[in-house]
Amino acid sequence: MSTWYEKSVFYHMYPLGMTGAPKENLGDHVEHRFQELDQWIPHIRSLGCTAVYIGPLFQSSTHGYDTWDYKKVDRRLGDNGDFKTFTDLCHKSGIKVVVDGVFNHTGREFFAFRDIQDKRWDSPYKDWYKGVNFGWNSPKGDPFGYEAWQGHFELPCLNLQNPAVRQYLFDVVRFWIDEFDIDGIRLDCANVLDFGFMEELRRETEQMKTDFWLMGEVIHGDYSRWVNPKMLHSVTNYELHKSLYSGFNDHNFFEIAHNVRRLEAIGRDLYTFVDNHDEDRIASKLKNKDHLFPIYLCLFTLPGIPSVYYGGEWAVEGQRTNWSDEALRPCISISEAAARHCQLTDQIALLGKIHTEEPAFHHGRYQELLLTNRQYAYARHSDDGLAVIIAVNNDEHSADITVPMPVQADEYIDLFTGFSAPVQENKITLSLNPCSGTILKLCRN
Repeated sequence: MSTWYEKSVFYHMYPLGMTGAPKENLGDHVEHRFQELDQWIPHIRSLGCTAVYIGPLFQSSTHGYDTWDYKKVDRRLGDNGDFKTFTDLCHKSGIKVVVDGVFNHTGREFFAFRDIQDKRWDSPYKDWYKGVNFGWNSPKGDPFGYEAWQGHFELPCLNLQNPAVRQYLFDVVRFWIDEFDIDGIRLDCANVLDFGFMEELRRETEQMKTDFWLMGEVIHGDYSRWVNPKMLHSVTNYELHKSLYSGFNDHNFFEIAHNVRRLEAIGRDLYTFVDNHDEDRIASKLKNKDHLFPIYLCLFTLPGIPSVYYGGEWAVEGQRTNWSDEALRPCISISEAAARHCQLTDQIALLGKIHTEEPAFHHGRYQELLLTNRQYAYARHSDDGLAVIIAVNNDEHSADITVPMPVQADEYIDLFTGFSAPVQENKITLSLNPCSGTILKLCRN
């Protein structure tokens, strides 16, 4: 039986950006911007999404990943009661809630770091951070040096091999579950986290809440090192992300198919996406905007747990610069939803509904049926011995293709149009419009 996360369609929310919160956390005033985020829930559900990944959420100095209090919601967004209300509303709407776990580093305002600044070698927390050395001063003027994430000294790296640090973070996760009833964590910078810490986190969270989900941010590497029964349930599938946009831009479905075949050995539970808070918007990456629908079609039907980044349903554009990611994380009010609504919005909503209703997309086996540079057909198999066929055309011209049957069936139903037709000679001939695709459900009489 599939777990909730294997069946999920995620909606990715970057709350500091989407609410237009100040870039710096100054003063003591609490601004209740979660009241705006609450209003997104019906819209998220209308897209067929059954889970949200929201973060970063907790008290920080600037962008949210420089945490200085893991047990307080960032006052630019609200207070703990506001976030509890949000999770309650999500759960009542059938939406699971996953938050950012920023455990590789903290901000400089975190209590343990401040204690080292104050007491230096007499601080009981001097071993909470990597590379603490009282023989030199940090570039920030601290009377000690330390290891910083990618050289950013506003982000000192925690020493996750220290049992006291691990226990503190496990207590934080327990607090989040008890206080907010969250359903999972996305581990920031999982590619550099201590493996022993992640193994212990898996054991600890399994005791805290049934079906608690651990997903890690991993860009490069052998994903099976992270995704296995002892570690994480899933990681971010950056490899598929790259092959999707370049495969469409270069009219090269071979790149996508090769990537899917290679990753099949790991499993079908990787977290898939076409854009996120760190990557240029897919509407800006694609050379041909007509490829937006077929690329989302692939996202929702290839193996993985699909995610829509807020604004993606409206084809919002945005590109990072050498100095800022702000264009990727724009302020968007839910009151703009009606004005922004477009054909892609309805298409994503239909894909979300289909993904939720069709068991073949929940851990179903993948089978390649047809592959050219510009046309691609594949099947996802369900446990009842039937299958769903997906056919995609990235060409700017229509294409006629013949797809072999992956299983014995009598007829097929087009899940977009409801059109049904008999299967003849164990194959299906399709006429695909330019930059389009379809989903066919196979049936027996």
